[in-house]
Amino acid sequence: MTEQNNALPEDAESFNPAASSLAGQVDRAIMDELLSIRSSIDNIDATLVFLLAERFKATQKVGILKATHKLPAGDPGREAAQISRLRRLAEDAHLDPAFAEKFLNFIISEVIRHHEAIAEDHQISNQQA
Repeated sequence: MTEQNNALPEDAESFNPAASSLAGQVDRAIMDELLSIRSSIDNIDATLVFLLAERFKATQKVGILKATHKLPAGDPGREAAQISRLRRLAEDAHLDPAFAEKFLNFIISEVIRHHEAIAEDHQISNQQA
C-alpha cells in the first residue's frame, strides 16, 4: 500500500473557488454570501474525498483477507444490514434515505469490484508461485 500524499494535485491547486457564471450579474453582497456558503461546501467535499479514500483503504484490507481465505467478494447479509443502518442514519440526519441507499449501493458495488480484482490477482500470484 502506498503512503497517502496530502499534496493537492496540480489541477486542485489551480481551483478557483470564486469561479461562477453569476459573477457581475448578482449584487456583490449576495455573491459574497454565496461564495462563503460554497467555501463550506468545498471543504465538506474535500473531507468526503479523504474519508472515502480511508474507507477504501480499509475495504482493500478486507479484500486481501477475503482473497487469502477464498471468501466471496460480496457479503449480501452485511450489505443489507449496512444499507438498513445507513437509511436510519440518513433519516436521523434529515437526509433522503433513498439517496443514502443509492450512494451506499454505489460504494458497495465498487468495493465488490475491487475485491474481485484482488481475488483474481491473488489467484494469479498463487498459480505463479
